[in-house]
Formats: sequence, C-alpha cells, structure tokens
Amino acid sequence: MACSRRSRASPRLVLLVVFVALLLDNMLLTMVDEVIPDFLFSWEQPCFLLWPSLNRSDAEPGNQSGLIPDLQINSSSCLQDNLFLDGNVRVGLLLASKALFQLLVGPVVGPLTNRIGYHIPMFAGFIIMFLSTIMFAFSGTYALLFFARSLQGIGSSFSSVAGLGMLASVYTDDEERGIAMGIALGGLAMGVLIGAPFGSVMYQFVGKSAPFLILAFLAVFDGALQLCILQPSKISPGSVEGTPLLALLKDPYILISAGSLCFSHMAVTILKLNLGFWMIDTMDSPYWHLGVAFLPASVSYLIGTNLFGVLANKMGRWLCSMLGMFIVGISLLCVPFATSIYGLIGPNGGLGFAIGMVDSSMMAIMGYLVDIRHASVYGSVYAIADVALCMGFAIGPAAGGALVQLVGFPRLMTIVGVINILYAPLFLFPKVGVKEKPNRNKMVSEEPEDDRQCS
Repeated sequence: MACSRRSRASPRLVLLVVFVALLLDNMLLTMVDEVIPDFLFSWEQPCFLLWPSLNRSDAEPGNQSGLIPDLQINSSSCLQDNLFLDGNVRVGLLLASKALFQLLVGPVVGPLTNRIGYHIPMFAGFIIMFLSTIMFAFSGTYALLFFARSLQGIGSSFSSVAGLGMLASVYTDDEERGIAMGIALGGLAMGVLIGAPFGSVMYQFVGKSAPFLILAFLAVFDGALQLCILQPSKISPGSVEGTPLLALLKDPYILISAGSLCFSHMAVTILKLNLGFWMIDTMDSPYWHLGVAFLPASVSYLIGTNLFGVLANKMGRWLCSMLGMFIVGISLLCVPFATSIYGLIGPNGGLGFAIGMVDSSMMAIMGYLVDIRHASVYGSVYAIADVALCMGFAIGPAAGGALVQLVGFPRLMTIVGVINILYAPLFLFPKVGVKEKPNRNKMVSEEPEDDRQCS
C-alpha cells in the first residue's frame, strides 16, 4: 500500500503534474493576450477595427488613424486623438492585472506551503484557473474580464509557487533538479507556443468563447491528474522550519537571481505589448503575423530551457545567466532593424533562447542557494522568484504602453536592451560565495515517513 502511494507521488509523476499545470496556465496567458485586446476594441469601441483582415461586418472603411495606417474608423465621433490611446491604456491595465495580483498573492503562498505542504495549494491553483477560464469564455464587459484576469493571477501564483517548490523538494540532487526545472519550464514554453496561434485562429474563425471552453476542458484533465497523483486531501507540512521570507530577501545572491528574472521578462513583455502595433505601422502586417511573430521566441525558449537545464550545471549557472542577459539585450537592440516579419526571426529567436538560459539556471540556483545558505524549504524562495517574474510582467504592460508614446519603439527597445546588458556583470560577484557543500538539513519529501521508506 505504501509503495502504491509512492508510485503516485514519484518525482517523475510530480514533474508531469507541474509540467501540465504550467502548460495550461501559459496557454491561458497567451490566449488572453491574443484574443481579449481585439475583442474589447470591437465590443466596447465598435468604431475601431485594429486588423481589417478579421472582416468584421460592423466595420466600414473611413479615415485612418495617424498612429497606425490600417486602423479603420467608421464614425466621426471616433476622430479624437486620445481615443485609441485611452483604449490601449485600458487594455494594458487589464493585461497587467494578472501580474499585479500574482505579485500580491505570491508572498502569501510561499509561507503557506511551509505550513500545509504543496499539494493543497497546487490543487487550489487548478480550481482558480478553471474558474478564470470559464469567465473568459462568457464575459463580455471590461469589468468581468478584468476580474477574470485578476483571478488568473491568483491561480497562477498558487500553481507556480507550489509546483516549483514541490519539484525542488522531490529532486534533492542539484543536477537532477536543474534538469527537472528545465523540463517543467518547457511546459511553460509549450503553453506560450501553442496558446498564441491557437487562440488567434480559434477567435478569428469560431469566436471568443471556443478557445477558452476547450482550455477549460483540458484543465479538468489537469485536476484529475492532480487528484490521482498528489491526493490533495490532507495537510502535510515539511519537517524543517523554513527561513522567513524577509530573511531570504536580505540574501544578495537571491536578490541578484530574482532581479535577472524581473528584467529579462520585463523586456519580453514590453516587446510583446508594442511589437504588434509597430509591425502594423511599419510593415503593414496582417493580423495573423502578430501571432506568428513570437513563434521563434517560443520555440527557442523551449529549446533553451531543456538544453541548459542540463548544460548550465556543467558550464556554471551564473555564467550561463550572464550570457543569457547579454543576449537578451543584444536581441532587443536588433529588433528595430527588422523590415519584415522574416527580419524578426533572429532577434525573437535569440530573445527566447536567452530567457530560457536565464530561467533554467535561476530556478535551479535559487533552490540550491536555499540548500547551502538557509533551511531547505522552498516555498518562500520560489515565491520570491514568482514575485520577480510578476514585477517584470506588471512593469512591462503598465509602463511600456506609455513609454513608447514618449520615446518611440526603437528607442524603447534600445533602453530596455541596455538595461539588460548592464545588469549582466552582476553575475560575476556571487560565484565565490556559493562553493559550499549543500546543507544536510534537507527536507527529502513532504510525504509521510512510510512513503519515504519506499524510495
């Protein structure tokens, strides 16, 4: 009986659960990014047609906006200079609300996992994500969509913090943990890779509700998987008391690691928010180009996370992350030189590959830093990682839309690229301080003692 419980909670099955959870969460993330902005413009501001290729029946040709040549206007009441900008700010705030609520909830979820274990928060994340997905399918107002997006952020915080903490606790060997983190982040990459084209195609040819209802059906599979493998029915706190969150925040190595996650993801969110409008303005791109433009980044991120989940431990994770930050900056500097969608393949591919290098290295190294410098309980440190990601995701949409109006898209890419390049040398400092042997005071598993005997 004990060995049966062990088979359900073996490290590989736990990795499968986390992989699927990250896959579905990021499918929802990118589907919302693709579908909701255009839906809001066409629903609440029918005078706007961002992409005429959608062939909406209620749009009539008229005067064009000075910002975007293909922006169609069918009413003289829409000829106000700030109408499009107001709509863009509203969309930016809606998209940023996910990261904002994830940012607020993350510091609560981390210590919570220390008290009750990882399984119940992980399952709570599934339930919240399912409710959010259903709301996206049937909501037709800005307020309800804002609430659904905020709910998505809460569910993501539960899933990512509990999932990564659980992985770190079952993969106690540092090298194996790095490989597992790379595979799990591959689920994130596949979600981004699948979600954007799937959402845009389904929205254009079937409607808004269809992609979200299909995703909700897949989420039910994730919930069943968690029930079978994790059995989230009882509180199972760890045997070691975790280091307080504030104490971890005082560790300079953890702060450097978290900062790299923040700045690299801030770069990609600023690019995602503004690249589509820049493509329409300078390349006269049709709507489907906007979903396809980020495919190279998604594919290369998938390759980067899996490849450097193995290689980073051999070449040095700090070095790997430093190179990744340099490549992020150089890729952003190259984006404005593209004159067609084909010119974006190299910069976007380099960007995804570099962020894969940073993520796979930093997610593993944050667990290792806890092992050698603090108590080996991982909820709080991955809450810090989640907060860092959310800060990047929140700053990107919130500030990127306003900054691009002030300095222009090419200069904005230059500024963000230089910030990442200047941050990279900070990875030279921690290398001396992390050569100690791992702490033996390690929590091997959050399973009861009779389950551990089977392993």
